[in-house]
Parts: sequence; C-alpha cells; structure tokens
Amino acid sequence: MLTRRRQPLQTSDALAVARALVVDPIAACMVAARVESYGIEPRWLGGQLWSADDPEFSLCFSGANLIPLIGTDADLDYFAETVLSRPRECSSIVGPAPLALGLWERLAEVWGPARDVRRVQPLMALPAAPNVPDDPAVRLVTGDDLDAYFPAAVEMFNSEIGVDPCALDNGRAYRQRLAGLIDGQRVFARFDDGRVVFKAEIGALSHAVGQIQGVWVAPEHRAMGLGRAGTAAVASAIRAHGRIPSLYVNDFNLSARRAYEAVGFEQVSTFATVLID
Repeated sequence: MLTRRRQPLQTSDALAVARALVVDPIAACMVAARVESYGIEPRWLGGQLWSADDPEFSLCFSGANLIPLIGTDADLDYFAETVLSRPRECSSIVGPAPLALGLWERLAEVWGPARDVRRVQPLMALPAAPNVPDDPAVRLVTGDDLDAYFPAAVEMFNSEIGVDPCALDNGRAYRQRLAGLIDGQRVFARFDDGRVVFKAEIGALSHAVGQIQGVWVAPEHRAMGLGRAGTAAVASAIRAHGRIPSLYVNDFNLSARRAYEAVGFEQVSTFATVLID
C-alpha cells in the first residue's frame, strides 16, 4: 500500500498533475487555469493541491474554494481528514457532484449547516459554433466602464450567491477582482444608454476551456433574447481563441438552461456546490 501523503503537492508532482488535468479538461478548468498560470507551488498557486497517493487518481484543490477533482471514497476520507486538520479557508465546495457532495457529507458535522447545497448543476459545453447569432452590441468591458459595470455585477452576485459582496469592505475586494478580469479581457457586456443590460465573465480560462460565469440580464430586459445572443457572443470569443466554451448552471434555473441549450450548449457532466457561512 502506498504511503498517504501529509503535505501539499510540490514541483516534482507537476507532470502527474498535468496528466490528471487533461483527462477531463472541462471539469478541471478552474484548477487547470490556476496551475497553468502559476504552477503548483502553494505560495504561487493561491492554494494547495492534495493527493492521497498518486495525483493522477487522487486530486483535490484547497483554497478559497475546495475542489475535489478525482478520488475514491477512501480519498474523500483523506481529503476530509486533511481539511479538518487546519483552519477553514474556503467559502464553498464545488466540483463533480459525487465528489463535492461526498466530501461535504464528511465535513458537515463539523462545518455545517451549509448556507445552501446545490446538488444538481449541469456542467455544459458548446461543441460547435453557437446556434443563435451573436449580439453585435456585446463587447469587452474596459477599465473606463468599471463604474457602470460594478452595480450590475453586485446585483448578479447578490441574486446568484445570496451574499452581498460589498458587506465587509464596501466592495473593494470584489471591485478589485472585477478590475483584474477586465484587465485580462475576460469581461463582456451590452450597454444601453450607459447602463449594463447584459453581462458575463470568463471566470476561468485554461489552455483548453473558457468557463463562463456571472451571466445576467437586467430584469426589465429579460425574455427578449439578450441572454441567448449575449452568451453566444461570449462563447464565440472563447472559440476564436481555440478553446471550448463551458459553464455550469443550477438545475432549477429553467430559463437559463433553456437559453444555454438554445445557444447549443450540451450537458457533459454534473457539478454540485455547497455554500458555507
């Protein structure tokens, strides 16, 4: 039997981690994006990668999010034991549903109750060009747009996550994060009379996949096709750089699911998210 690891993965594990991340690049996008940009050393990664033994068969990211990617029940036991041996850093558990929910079952007695458990979130990908025309008014957001973009982003965050991103520091950290995404040319919006009526971001961008997040349409502009055409425009921008557009959505959000399906997105797996206070 292999010795169970008691430390985060290091540079010597990089090739094994890379092999693990390409097996399912859509599910692994959030972690792969960080590893490709920063390597796997914890001081640069913004978190730690753990493995019970072989990273190709057992892998979990621990940072602001806890993301189990690969593992058996025994591996989940190990991840839970490792998590509980140190102060909690994450605000959510997210990833393939059996792993995310299985890990939460092992942590709930200590960390619970959860603020919300979203057990079924279809993970979707667009295998070809969008089925609907891009909205030509959707464009990259610039730094000059941040003041106009910020209120729409806050409204989306409140409605989607159920937490006010301005509560602790008047929104400084959230604004800074948005500014970083804008600088990386990963924020898109349609402006009408200077006001955001559609928005979306590329939250994670690996070499293979661009994961769309934060899709939002102003309430008074809904049911007009802006969500479909806007999402198509963002997906086309991702495809133009040789990547697969992807996203995940709550199963109960039927209007969003219908919009993504109309664009051409197909379910490839199921994610789950546990939001923790």
